[in-house]
Amino acid sequence: MGKSSAGKFDMKVVQVSDIHIHSVNHQLKQLAQQLNTLKPDLILITGDAVDEAGNIHLLNTFLRLININLKKVAILGNWEYWGRIDLTALKHTYTENNCDLLVNESRQYSFRNKTIALTGVDDYIGGTADIDFALTTYRKSDYHIILNHCPQYSETIATQVPKTVPVDFILSGHTHGGQINLFGFVPFTPRGSGKYLKGWYNDNALNMYVSKGVGTSILPARFMARAEIAVFYMAT
Repeated sequence: MGKSSAGKFDMKVVQVSDIHIHSVNHQLKQLAQQLNTLKPDLILITGDAVDEAGNIHLLNTFLRLININLKKVAILGNWEYWGRIDLTALKHTYTENNCDLLVNESRQYSFRNKTIALTGVDDYIGGTADIDFALTTYRKSDYHIILNHCPQYSETIATQVPKTVPVDFILSGHTHGGQINLFGFVPFTPRGSGKYLKGWYNDNALNMYVSKGVGTSILPARFMARAEIAVFYMAT
């Protein structure tokens, strides 16, 4: 289960979070190339892909650099709301690039005779996160990942997911790993981060991984909070 270096696994999943796209720069071109080389079964985009209404075409340009045959699943972050993004146009862009946008919804996918359920919740602070409603479309699967942009909402998820619904882990983003980390002192994390910053957490009965993401917001800089994608090998 989860992140592993084992030689045998059922599927490979890559998390890409917090792109905050403002240009298709060299770093994003390298990221697309890396994703094409990794050839994951699923690319999971965990919110804040675009934060300005006029930049959906840039997201489309970036997604078109990624092999169309690689299945992608996305959720919304707070900036898709705060940036007044046309969500219909965003969903269309995702669909055109073999990407499903999940908003309080669960879907099942199959790879090599194994099934994985992905439950995507709406954003906690910008939208209307509703894990109960999202799970109404859950189908029992070999694996189950919950996509939840703001890690603070994981505390609610942990109390509301029925014991009959197994969860391998939650994937979150939002925090940027602090974005500016002054040798262990993080002066700011965005509302909705809660007590979470980066990496693995297992103190809410459910395992959660918080990605530092790949982009920036407010300040166009990172310090000691290196951008990342996370690769997970799903194995029994």
